[in-house]
Amino acid sequence: MRLRITNNPTPTVDVFSFSFEFAGALEIVNEYSGFAVTSARYIAFAELKQCTSHQITLSLWEVFMSSLTQEFSAFIGIDWADTKHDICLQPANSQHREFDQLPHQIPAIEQWAYSLQKRFGGTIAVVLELSKGPIVYALQKYDFFVLFPVNPSTLAKYREAFKPSRAKDDPTDAELALDLLLCHGDRFKPIKRQSVEMRTLTYLVEQRRQLVGDKTRFVNRLCDTLKQYFPQTLDWFEHRDTVLFCDFMTRWPTLTQVKRARKASLETFFKTHNVRFDTVIATRISGIRAATPLTLDVAVLTAHQLQAMAQVNQLRTTLQAIDQFDDAIAKLAPTLPDYALFNALPGAGPHLAPRLLVAFGEQRERFTSAAQFQQYSGVAPVTERSGKKCWVHWRWQCPTFLRQTMVEWAAQTINKSFWAGAYYRQQRDKGCSHQTAVRALAFKWIRILYRCWQNRTPYDESKYLNALKRRDSPLLKQVTTTS
Repeated sequence: MRLRITNNPTPTVDVFSFSFEFAGALEIVNEYSGFAVTSARYIAFAELKQCTSHQITLSLWEVFMSSLTQEFSAFIGIDWADTKHDICLQPANSQHREFDQLPHQIPAIEQWAYSLQKRFGGTIAVVLELSKGPIVYALQKYDFFVLFPVNPSTLAKYREAFKPSRAKDDPTDAELALDLLLCHGDRFKPIKRQSVEMRTLTYLVEQRRQLVGDKTRFVNRLCDTLKQYFPQTLDWFEHRDTVLFCDFMTRWPTLTQVKRARKASLETFFKTHNVRFDTVIATRISGIRAATPLTLDVAVLTAHQLQAMAQVNQLRTTLQAIDQFDDAIAKLAPTLPDYALFNALPGAGPHLAPRLLVAFGEQRERFTSAAQFQQYSGVAPVTERSGKKCWVHWRWQCPTFLRQTMVEWAAQTINKSFWAGAYYRQQRDKGCSHQTAVRALAFKWIRILYRCWQNRTPYDESKYLNALKRRDSPLLKQVTTTS
């Protein structure tokens, strides 16, 4: 038996799962901000700053701890779970730590919270690996708790630094979370809730996007089922995620049944579902009359018909839910103060404008520069350097829904904004793939949106083009030369 080698370095997941970003996508000067990305294959898109060294002394740490103890009366680290939460508590001005386990039950959480308030009487800092979720919502009811979210990967790396054996225990994780807050509290920001309307819109757009993903899965499953016994419907209907398709399958779930239908019945059905082109109706009816069954096996037809009907019902319910979310978003989004800034953007529309509004939010002090938003959203890739090696790849850890929002909207602006279309074509001419060019375009758009958002000024295409002209933009020069 061969011994298993355990000291060989294991390549990281990103080496195999992702392709590296092509840095040439943003080689030209960013005309809006004046920041030039160095024209090199392995230089990151994000802004590089000269590092300065700071000598950390015990006295400085003591000053920091003193400020924390003055602000908070106690510190709590929580390792959360579905049914219970492990807790590590340390009072201010004390090195003594207490460990406890709290069941995830509303009466138990309420009793525990009020007992802490009675005991310490001041503001209590709580650090945990969540920024939203059941335990977060439960603790946010109490104004004497200040919640500090910690990235789970940060806590995992912190644990491995002191436990190379990778031993893990829930109470230990709660204590390590507490250590992170006490030793590096200046690196963590507390959760500051936005207005009720903004938080409501945030949940609405996120859950709507999840429903859209469900719709896609149901459509794919339905198409696979129809290929087994009734594939002609996929030729007759180009769009399967519609009420028309669901109603057609419900009324005529098999080819035999639809072939028995009268021409007048089929015409009436299509017209009542807003199919107004006679040529389309005639083509579908002629296809129905000429169709030949894929199989006559009763076993195949019976089982797959039932499966198709179940999937149609799932799809219909999802479509109705999406419409309900659309109505709620359409009513709420225009009531928010900054909605007009994002609704006027090219390609925003009724779906992407609320998502852009949620992406930036209403707390303008949250991001001090456009570069911070670029990095947080995951649009700006990262640089890794080790010895003589240096490479650029996109960010693995980021809010994927936020990055998806920025990239999807940037793609919509290609044929709706003059400079955006020119910039996209420029990147494609350099050899960039579609996705790389769109992410590069999103990188530039974020700088523009950030300035509009900070100044509360709607975007004006003509003003931006004039600014490019005054800056003698290479992009405009290339467009003029090409045309």
